[in-house]
Amino acid sequence: MSTNTHETDPNAQWLTQEAFDRLQAELNHLRGPGRQEIVDKIEAAREEGDLKENGGYHAAKDEQGKAEARIQYLTQLLEKAYVGEAPAGDGTVVPGMKVTASVAGNEMTFLFGNREIAGDSGMDVYSPDSPIGQAINGSKVGDTLSYAAPNGKEIPVEIKASEPFTG
Repeated sequence: MSTNTHETDPNAQWLTQEAFDRLQAELNHLRGPGRQEIVDKIEAAREEGDLKENGGYHAAKDEQGKAEARIQYLTQLLEKAYVGEAPAGDGTVVPGMKVTASVAGNEMTFLFGNREIAGDSGMDVYSPDSPIGQAINGSKVGDTLSYAAPNGKEIPVEIKASEPFTG
């Protein structure tokens, strides 16, 4: 983790301290007790006999694959993350902002940044790598722009508000 990573690594993700701590705790659990729980399930299922028709064994192996993928994702995210205060509330759309925009005539409010920041807030999240994210990144309140939807249609966007996400 670094506080300056975002200035040198375009793939760095901004995280709140709360999100970073929550994800680090999840990673620690998955690497330790979580892995052991899955190993124990696999061993218990293996003792039941024939593995070809053993649903518990296959479910545990599937769970193991998902857990290992999550460990890899979290490891990469946390290594490149920069942690700190939310960006300045100067009306500029940057990762870490709660944005209100008129998108194709429909007003919507969403978090602009990594979905992990939103936690259990239930807020919609748009990544800087998404088509709308690429279009709005760096724009300001009052800007009108558009982005190409996956079907090729140009979608108009007007930025109504941009304020720091507080969780």
